[in-house]
Amino acid sequence: METQIIELEKKYWQGMENHDYETVKQLTYFPCIIAGKNGVQSVDEAKFKKMFESGDGDKIKVLSISDVEAKSIENTAIIGYVIELGIQDAKEKAPVKCACTSTWIKQNNNWVCALHTEAELSQ
Repeated sequence: METQIIELEKKYWQGMENHDYETVKQLTYFPCIIAGKNGVQSVDEAKFKKMFESGDGDKIKVLSISDVEAKSIENTAIIGYVIELGIQDAKEKAPVKCACTSTWIKQNNNWVCALHTEAELSQ
């Protein structure tokens, strides 16, 4: 099951990278919880779509995913990893490394992400 969750996490990031809202939406449990540099928030589908679309100007590229730890507990799976992202906008930015965690739950025989956290790592 851990391999399946790692692949789902990669699919989620590919959806973000390709700005593919439908893929990301199908992999998300609503309302989901997101924690990061802007704090902690519960996000329903309408707010999620607005957040997703507001990021259209910044294009991300997943450069690497490493240090993966995953565990399954009944119908729940948790994963933690380090991701390196290239971010392109009007001016090139240096790659960013973040420690991420996600909690996936099995709902109607499908895995969906109910919680995601990101913490930017210091240089």
